[in-house]
Amino acid sequence: MSESSPISRRNALKGLLSGAAGAAAVPAIAAPNHTEPAPPAHPSRFVFHDPDFMQPLKFPWEKLLSAEELATTQALADLILPKDETSPAASEVGVPDFINEWVSADYPAHQEDRETLRGGLGWLNTESFKRFSKRFEELGVDQQSQIADDICDAAKAKPEHHVGAVFFKRFRQLCVGGYYSHSQTWKSLGYVGNISIGGPYPGVLPEVIEKLGLQDVV
Repeated sequence: MSESSPISRRNALKGLLSGAAGAAAVPAIAAPNHTEPAPPAHPSRFVFHDPDFMQPLKFPWEKLLSAEELATTQALADLILPKDETSPAASEVGVPDFINEWVSADYPAHQEDRETLRGGLGWLNTESFKRFSKRFEELGVDQQSQIADDICDAAKAKPEHHVGAVFFKRFRQLCVGGYYSHSQTWKSLGYVGNISIGGPYPGVLPEVIEKLGLQDVV
């Protein structure tokens, strides 16, 4: 640009920047033949990355398991993780709801689990009717265990139990994962959390040091 030009490069850049800022401030205008303005490029809030802690968390998907599927889910979860003297049953810490939420999520891996688990729950009830003429959740623990014993080890399962074994493996993984994410179950793991210790710090137990092979380090 020549020195005699009435507009300097600096003034030209100022004009461009102020024009861009002004355009950003203008509200969205409906395109021709449309009655609604164009939506913003990005949503103002995303449920996971930008949660609103003043409101209950709402997931952007509907939970899909039916009441019958949830009943079977609860029965099998409680068979795998029953109540004992130190820990609650799986259903008491919300494992069936966790599994329902998991398989309902709209992600590829979760959709695959959805097919596996819903198909497996159907297989479980079909097998239950074959053997005992009842739904799985209507059976006693001994009868439920007979079916579970046939599908709990995929390597030993009969060919006709293959679908059930694939289902059981994934169901058990999700069941245990959901169960031990709840603080009420930590006691059975020996986890006590952060607690105060009276007196001087006793240090790491000798048997722990020996097990880790650190005798020559400490």
